[in-house]
Amino acid sequence: MAVAAVAARPSLEDRLLRTTELLERRGYALPPDRLASLCLGGPLAPEAVLGVVTGSRRLAFAEGLVVRTASTTRPDSIRRRQAAHALAGPTFLAEARYFAERLARLCPFVLSVSVAGSLASGGFAPADDIDLNLVVEDGRRHLAYVALNLLALLSARRYRGKPVDTHTARPLAPRVMTANLILERSQCFPLARQDEDMAYELLVARPLLGGAFLQEVVAANPVLLEHFPQLEGRIGPTPDLVSRVPSWFFPAWLDRPARGVGAAAWRFMQWTRRHRPEALARVAYVRACMRPYTLFDS
Repeated sequence: MAVAAVAARPSLEDRLLRTTELLERRGYALPPDRLASLCLGGPLAPEAVLGVVTGSRRLAFAEGLVVRTASTTRPDSIRRRQAAHALAGPTFLAEARYFAERLARLCPFVLSVSVAGSLASGGFAPADDIDLNLVVEDGRRHLAYVALNLLALLSARRYRGKPVDTHTARPLAPRVMTANLILERSQCFPLARQDEDMAYELLVARPLLGGAFLQEVVAANPVLLEHFPQLEGRIGPTPDLVSRVPSWFFPAWLDRPARGVGAAAWRFMQWTRRHRPEALARVAYVRACMRPYTLFDS
């Protein structure tokens, strides 16, 4: 009788290498203890990471961070961002909570709000914007996009002196809040993407509102746990979403004109970046990572 072949489990070095590559795609690296807790396939002991990297030809230490030996990342720049995060991170995380509560009060179709990007990963610099992940009721993605950006524009007036870079400069005010990912309820059950990048997105994101809903999303997509078992139980309780606006105020048919408004605003922002190829390249990369969930692709 034939015996079915059993797939070989990846070695610790392979797991650490894949995790390091995943981090590099996002532009950062981690010290051994943090890498151990976020390793693909489940957490490791920090001592195990130290031992593997020390004896590896594919991994190395640089500025106290674990990187690939063939890496093009700049550990000194990452370290500076981590130091900046320690100073600016708490202030902007509080601003994100305040913004999320305002958004939820005005938009009854919002089911959850999470912080993503550099503010979630620990590399937030003063010139960065705050990336937000939203889940909304079906047929309200474009409404959510327009509402978030209008509220963000109003909030940005208080940050006219905020430093900007090629990604966060705007004609009227600095970009402080931005929509990183907006999903509809039905897109979560199940998720079309359950790869390691999507699993990591959920792993490092910091839920601000709707934590119970996100727990349901993880439970309904068990493949995510195969990549990162750490996801189980990681999403803790968050404040309840309380809206002061009745849901009938935002009928589904409004999403169509909102899409037109949002698309026009999107095209205008790309036009303002026409002389900044670095900014355009970054936008293209982020959108490629978010497919098939990006807005305005057609």
